[in-house]
Order: sequence, then C-alpha cells, then structure tokens
Amino acid sequence: QVKLVESGGGVVQAGGSLRLSCEASGISFSINVINAIGWYRQAPGKQRELAVVSRNGDSTNSADSVKGRFTMSRDNAKNTVYLQMNSLKPEDTAAYYCYLVSTSRNGTENIHWGQGTQVTVSS
Repeated sequence: QVKLVESGGGVVQAGGSLRLSCEASGISFSINVINAIGWYRQAPGKQRELAVVSRNGDSTNSADSVKGRFTMSRDNAKNTVYLQMNSLKPEDTAAYYCYLVSTSRNGTENIHWGQGTQVTVSS
C-alpha cells in the first residue's frame, strides 16, 4: 500500500549539490504514525548503509561520512521528504533509497523502501 518514489538524482561534479525528493503515497505524514524516515545509500559492490535517518520525528542520525554536508527535511503537506546534499564527493556516488517505517493499525511496524535514485559524483 505504501509507495515511496525518489527523484532528483543525477550526475554532478565534486563540490556540487543535489536535492533528492521522496514522495510517499498510501500514507499521510500528518495522520499516520511515522516511526522513522530517511535515506540509505548503496554504492556499487558495497552494502546498503544509512545516510540520514530520523526516528520518531527527532534524533536525526547521520553517517559520519555525510555529517555537515547532508540535510534532511520534510513537507508533511506534500508527504515528501528531501535530502539536500552539498559538497558532494566522488565517494557519495551510490543509489539512494528512501526509507520509511510506519505503524500499522494492529501496532506492527512496517518497513518501506523506494526504488532508488542514482547519484553519481565525478571528480
């Protein structure tokens, strides 16, 4: 039921910026309980890793490698979460996946993933 669609990826030179968007459907940020929301990334040949995730609307966790450069924000009216990426480095090259954890009516947590958007940073 819940669908996450990422956009905004592309090719950018090192030092540049991109803003990723994740639009959610089948869920309301203003009505439903969102336990966690944010972004993971997966570089070629590597494990998927946390980039920036917020849990319970607070305590944003960022990977050490992106702290100070990546900022997450939300627009509840648009059911959209953003990832502003500044000072991009070649090592930021990865597929970026939107991540959301919601609570079902029966109280069970459900994990949702987007299909990913590719970010390529050239040097």
